[in-house]
Amino acid sequence: MRAFIFTCCLVLLAACNSGPSIDRSIVSANQDSRVQYVVLHYTSTDLAHSLELLTHGEVSSHYLIAEQPPTIYQLVDENRRAWHAGESQWRGRTWLNSSSIGIELVNQGFTDTPEGRVWQPYSEAQIAALIVLLKDIVARHHLPLDSIIGHSDIAPQRKTDPGPMFPWQRLADAGLISWPDAAAVAQQKLRFSHELPPASWFAAQLRQQGYAVPVGDVWDKPLQNVLAAFQMKYRPARFDGQPDAQTAALLAVLSKH
Repeated sequence: MRAFIFTCCLVLLAACNSGPSIDRSIVSANQDSRVQYVVLHYTSTDLAHSLELLTHGEVSSHYLIAEQPPTIYQLVDENRRAWHAGESQWRGRTWLNSSSIGIELVNQGFTDTPEGRVWQPYSEAQIAALIVLLKDIVARHHLPLDSIIGHSDIAPQRKTDPGPMFPWQRLADAGLISWPDAAAVAQQKLRFSHELPPASWFAAQLRQQGYAVPVGDVWDKPLQNVLAAFQMKYRPARFDGQPDAQTAALLAVLSKH
């Protein structure tokens, strides 16, 4: 009898440890990936320190791409949340940690020198590895065009990464994001060279792109920060946050996509 009771206890214990019995043979068609965006970052430090921070610090990312050789490290499973975005917003969606994949690129970002701020370029091999990874993520999660954004896009008041040296047009050439047609931009630039639209127009266009634009629609520092983030992405030669004809033209052309 004791042996029988002992056996029954073992069976019950095994059942408890294995969890509930679940029938997974029926799957709903009404679902999609939790991933809506891919957010790109630079690490601001070297590979060894980046790995330390992203695995034992207060932040994390799903992937880290080294510079030389361009090794892709997966640090967090895509089905789990990584802490890479912080307070963020894009197209009305907030706190993007829960709905995005974070990719960190080993890059020092910038160095302030007596001659001004110097930004570190990205290596060709590192960008090539990133594009391969992005295409794989986009295909697996069925992400639409323009689902790849920068940290500066989702947090323009506090972040500048991946910075003005990041080659966004390379991603456009790979079919991953939209890019304004140069001829159309030149035509619109002539239109805006006579008179610039008011701050409210720029604010509305930036909102249409997805940026979180502070209320007020006046040329204050918060709006300038958002405009600078846009310029850094599409016109990195000058990203001072000041309105001009070329920036207006870029916004006008992109708004038609």
